[in-house]
Amino acid sequence: MKRILMIIGSLRRDSFNKQLADVVTEMMAGIVEVSVLEYSDLPLMNQDMEYPAPEAVSRVRREVKEADGIWIFSPEYNYQIPGGLKNLLDWLSRPLEPNDRERQTVVKGKPVTIFSVAGGSSGAGVRKNLSELLEVMAMNVVGGQGTGVSLDREAFTTGKLSLSDEKKDELKKQVELFLNEL
Repeated sequence: MKRILMIIGSLRRDSFNKQLADVVTEMMAGIVEVSVLEYSDLPLMNQDMEYPAPEAVSRVRREVKEADGIWIFSPEYNYQIPGGLKNLLDWLSRPLEPNDRERQTVVKGKPVTIFSVAGGSSGAGVRKNLSELLEVMAMNVVGGQGTGVSLDREAFTTGKLSLSDEKKDELKKQVELFLNEL
């Protein structure tokens, strides 16, 4: 069975993007194995400590390497990639061995797709920036800038994600597109 690794850009326990990842996990139940990457313990990227990689970095790289595909769910912070997620991607973009001219990484060529739950912009800024960064990292970006959901004011009051039938259909299409790339 293929393995999908979910990366949630918000470290908040009940984030809207975590809730959306749960919805996608249900959609793919029985089709693929899904897990969520825990990366809150990563140190800040620092070339002085890159080799040998800290244990947290090695653990994250192992999980990413074992996955057949990556699905990133991310909020938008000032129309940008959240700092914790950017730090993770910086670590994943680095060569596994010092002085590696071919720059072998655990993400090179790996299928990845993007979804964002955010305010009125539907995460357009973060999705654009992520798709550009992931291409630079030589990943196989499936679905371009992905899909976004705009949160209404009520969601910020209740803390609960609500998806329209139209958004559920978009999400199902993205699931199908992504699974076809694995």
